[in-house]
This record gives sequence, structure tokens and C-alpha cells, in this order.
Amino acid sequence: MRIRIQSLLAILLVSHVLLAEERPRPEKPNILLIVADDLGWRDVGWHGGIYQTPVMDQLVREGVELDRHYVQPVCTPTRAALLSGQWTSRFGPHALSPSNRRVYPAGTTTLASALKEAGYTTHLAGKWHLGSKAEWGPNHYGFDHSYGSLTGAIDPWTHLYRPGSYLKTWHRDGIFFEESGNATELVAKQVNNWIRSAKSPWLIYVPFHAVHLPVDAPEEYKKLYETTDFQETPERAEAMRRMGAFISQLDAKVGEFVTSLEETHQRSRTLIVFTSDNGGLSQGKNPYVGSVPDSPVLSSNLPLKGFKNQLYEGGIRVSAFANWPGVLTPRKVEETFHAVDWMPTLTQLAGWTMPAGHVFDGQNLWPILTGAVPALPMRAIYIPHPAGWVVIQDGWKLITYRSLKQRAPELYHIAKDPTETTDLAKREAEKLEELQAVLQAMQRADVTVLPKDLVNERN
Repeated sequence: MRIRIQSLLAILLVSHVLLAEERPRPEKPNILLIVADDLGWRDVGWHGGIYQTPVMDQLVREGVELDRHYVQPVCTPTRAALLSGQWTSRFGPHALSPSNRRVYPAGTTTLASALKEAGYTTHLAGKWHLGSKAEWGPNHYGFDHSYGSLTGAIDPWTHLYRPGSYLKTWHRDGIFFEESGNATELVAKQVNNWIRSAKSPWLIYVPFHAVHLPVDAPEEYKKLYETTDFQETPERAEAMRRMGAFISQLDAKVGEFVTSLEETHQRSRTLIVFTSDNGGLSQGKNPYVGSVPDSPVLSSNLPLKGFKNQLYEGGIRVSAFANWPGVLTPRKVEETFHAVDWMPTLTQLAGWTMPAGHVFDGQNLWPILTGAVPALPMRAIYIPHPAGWVVIQDGWKLITYRSLKQRAPELYHIAKDPTETTDLAKREAEKLEELQAVLQAMQRADVTVLPKDLVNERN
């Protein structure tokens, strides 16, 4: 009887979704997709953070706060899922970690290439991190225009990566060049230029370098924290001022985008989506070429457990929202989202015709964003990582490690225990077995061997 009731509920929910999809859509919107780098859960004002983010706080109040938005634990994998709608492990083992190797095979359908087919102009400003050679850059995957760096991070002043073959990748449309100025300011300037001049409808994807190491920002943002007493040692307080400045600079740049949209009368037809690529780090040394100091203090993910590159909530649950005045009603949504959902959501919103045989791992969550339906049928979120795997389903979370001899599986009822204080693996054997079966099913489509043409490529 219970199974029949669940099946009936699923059918009713799918019917509601189909009805919602039949309603007249708004005209094709401009899409401003912003991704912060290493932004911690509590680094923002709307989560009670100590740093100033007034612009984004307001966008959250006036938009849809995505309270359970999941990503991968590190940079490259989240970007791979975001722009493809596929679980990261579908592209090979190198896509589970920060990668300078090419992630997407040639011809991969991306958000940019799909929206181009739907009549959009497509732009990227910021950090690519899906292949650090020019021939692996964004212009080869659907972007009409691109600007920024190809590597995972750069010094905000020199624009240089770590010593080695990928030291210099600052580019415009795949052509490397040198340019002075602060990276965040330069990226924002380019975005504002595109907002004011690009042909609509447009996609502007803004994967900021902020607030990844090295942490620094112009003096005007440091002045915001001149009188703040962080109650720390001088070295740690100085690091916190730099971090605060970096976060507030990011917030101010988002504010500039909103102003550009308003002044060009595009605000009412532009969907803004904001997320981070993963949770924050607690501290870090600076391995990038430049003179920015180390950061003995970085982000806070409290009250969540864990940090970037970990499978706990602090590494994979991030600050996120969507904002579209007059279309999205302000509220907090607790439905489970993942970066993988944005490709199917945005392409359907844009009117892209998906080719026969193309399959998404993500789901179109537009009916949830609009409030057309209260929930969707139960589905699983799959987060592969070099250390192990996560499955999230129906309020439960399984963490399984690759080396079971060293670490046993962990099970949390995160709907009731979001801070992961109580491991229920031994007490809930039936649920543990159920999620392990779900994990095994999801692993079947994984690519576990490095593509042959990348074997001799340096990472």
C-alpha cells in the first residue's frame, strides 16, 4: 500500500510539472550566471556572516533563496556539471579534481553551445578551469566571446598561475596577452560592457576568481573593515580584513551588474543565478606567483560541518539564489538543487530543442523556482570525488569512502541533522543498504579511465 501511495504521489507531481510546462513562458530571458570561487556558507550576510554583502542580501530578499543547493567539493568538477548537466564522473577520473587537462571531449554539448542554437549570444568572463590550453578553452565549447584565465586560480594583480607550463593563461578569445589591473575589476568591467552592448538574448557566464586564494582586493574595500575588531591576533585580523575586502568587492561587482541591467532597461527580462563552486577553506598558503601574503584565516562554513575538498555539507552545500523581478516570487526554497540542474533548467527556459538521445543527469527545476509545484518526485543527488562518493536522497545522505578499510560508510539524516552530528550507519542498516544500491546504480555510467589523448598531458 505504501509503494502504491508513493507511486500515485509521483504521478501527480509529474502531472503538475507537465501542466506547469504547458503554461505560456516569459520571453527568452537574458541569463546572468555568476559563480563565486571558494565562498563559504557563512561568508555572506544572509547566513549571518561578519562580512558585508548588502547587494546580494537584497537580491536574496527579493528573489528565491536556494537553501539546499549542492555542488561538487572542488572547482573543476562543479564547473563540468554546471555547463553540461552531467555528473562529473561521466567525463573521466581527471574531472573529479581540479584539472588543467581538458575535461570535455570535443563536440560536448554545453550550456553555451545549446543556448547558441536557441538564438543566444554567449559570453564568459573569469575563470574557465576545464582545460588550460588555448585549444581547450571556452571558445571551443560554445562561447562566442571569452576573457580571463584558463587555469584554476591566479594572483589578482599579476594574473599568474603557479610556476610551470600554465603560468600565463590570461586571454581574450583564446589569445594570451598581458594586462595590468585587478582581476576582479577587469572581469567586472568586461561583464558590464557586454551587458550594455551584447545582442539579446544573451548568456553571460561570470565564474569569478574571487574569493579563491590568493586573497586580496583594492584598498577601497579594505577600508570597509578598518575599524572592525576581529578579536584575533594581528596576523589573523589582517587576513580577515583582506578576506572581508575580497567578499565585499565581489558583492559590489554584482551590484554593478544590476545597475548596468537597470540603466539599459534589461532588468525585467534578465534572470540572475548565483552560486559558489564549493564551500570555503579555513586557511591556506599562497602558491601563486605574486606578492599576496598567506591567509591563516579564510572562510567559515558554520554551522555546517567540513570544508572545501571534503564530502561533508561544508564542502558541498553552498550559498545560492535566483532573481528575476516580476517572474520569481521572493521566498526560500528547500528543495534539493545541484549545479547539474542548471543546464536542463536554463536550456528549457531558453527554448532549446534537445536532440534525440541526449540525456541529462540533472532535472529542469523551473517549476520549483516559480512555485508552480511544491516538490518534485524523489531523486538522488550524486557527488563523486577522489576520496569517495555522496548520495543524497529523500533527506538522507550516504558518504562512502574508496578505502573502506580506513573509513567506514557514514549515514546522516540531513533533513533533521544538517550539521551531521549523528552518524546513523550502524543504527539504520536498511537505509544504508538502500542508498548503497542507489550509489552502485549511479556508478555504472562513470568513465573510470583517463582518455588516451590525455595520458601524457601534464595536470
